[in-house]
Amino acid sequence: MKIISWNVNGLRAIAKKGFVDFLNQEKPDIIALQEIKISENKRNLERFDFADYEEFWNSAERPGYSGTLILYKKNLKILDKKIGLKIKKFDIEGRLQAIELDKFYFINTYFPNSNNILSRLPYKLEFNEEVLKYLKKLEKKKPIIITGDFNVAHQEIDLARPKANDGSAGFTKEERDWMTKFLNNNYIDTFRYLNPKKIQYSWWSFRAGARNRNVGWRIDYFCTSKKIINNIKKSYILDKVLGSDHAPIGLETKI
Repeated sequence: MKIISWNVNGLRAIAKKGFVDFLNQEKPDIIALQEIKISENKRNLERFDFADYEEFWNSAERPGYSGTLILYKKNLKILDKKIGLKIKKFDIEGRLQAIELDKFYFINTYFPNSNNILSRLPYKLEFNEEVLKYLKKLEKKKPIIITGDFNVAHQEIDLARPKANDGSAGFTKEERDWMTKFLNNNYIDTFRYLNPKKIQYSWWSFRAGARNRNVGWRIDYFCTSKKIINNIKKSYILDKVLGSDHAPIGLETKI
């Protein structure tokens, strides 16, 4: 199975930049999108043609903000679909959705950005804790694969300028400590597990030509339950694919 995840920074925008061509080229079984920026009452007005894919939406209530979307091949057997954490202040932002497959749960998540003045850091840390509780409940039934924009660079290797960004949004001690706690709960960061010393990024600021200079951050992840890590064959970043300030990330599994 081939899975792709991508913070598209606006589905309308990416649709005009060759998204369907990307789908046709990569042919993932599942693609998880974050920051789709289409509210529920507006998405039916759009004309998206995803051809061979079924759509599973979780839009934010606020127009032009946040939201997640899973597209999956029509021949893929989905046992159940779940939206949100059942906590209103998180669910109105459309940040989490899950599908149940035969052997695992697949979770698409857009973690909050703590923002430049860190005013949303408490909100983010509470969201993080609720996600961890949610995953542990799912794992009582079967293992999980979780993907998305985690909005944190876990280690210094995961961003180009760690010293300059120490304490900044996405690289605060609190966010990094939580990521360590998360992984210590028997989850594996698949990219770092399979590529322990590789320096590669998944997000670049729009400012100062950061992408051209590769001054980036790795904040997009595929993480799995530890018990299925041997089923993961590849975990990679498609950093040559343009269209968003994030690059798509990929996972190939034999589960």
